[in-house]
Amino acid sequence: MLKLPSREFPIIPGKRITLREIQHTDLLDILDISYYDGQKASTVEQAAAMQNLIQQNCLEGSSVHWGIALNDSNKLADTCGYYRGFEKEAGELGCILLPQFYGKGFMTEAMNLAIEYGKNTLRLKRIWAETSNSNQAAINLLNRLGFKKTADLEEDEVIYDYVY
Repeated sequence: MLKLPSREFPIIPGKRITLREIQHTDLLDILDISYYDGQKASTVEQAAAMQNLIQQNCLEGSSVHWGIALNDSNKLADTCGYYRGFEKEAGELGCILLPQFYGKGFMTEAMNLAIEYGKNTLRLKRIWAETSNSNQAAINLLNRLGFKKTADLEEDEVIYDYVY
């Protein structure tokens, strides 16, 4: 399993957004997109407990989970990160977006920053994503980023690999 290159949480600035650690003060803003292990939080307390588990995963070296903060307000619009560990120098890149930020390009910028971090800092040999065949917005995003469909899974799920 890979470890983060330092004990400091990686902060990655972009043109319009910054990938940063999620703070307790952010939880109300991202409650609608707070998930852990496929379970959605329905209260701020549940979201806080999930965030604590996510932070523990980061400390253990099995994931990196960023809040995507707008540079002009520091308000979170989305989350993204590497999940399910880094076995065999590979990382699953995932994201989730608040509906009011759809179509503004924030996720494209965030995922590009995360991909560069995975390639150059974590030195991942494989970056992949999983989505459903019915999630056309995610498929369009993955295609724009340079991912290619590599596998069909059960229950309408598909795997896309980043090509580099």
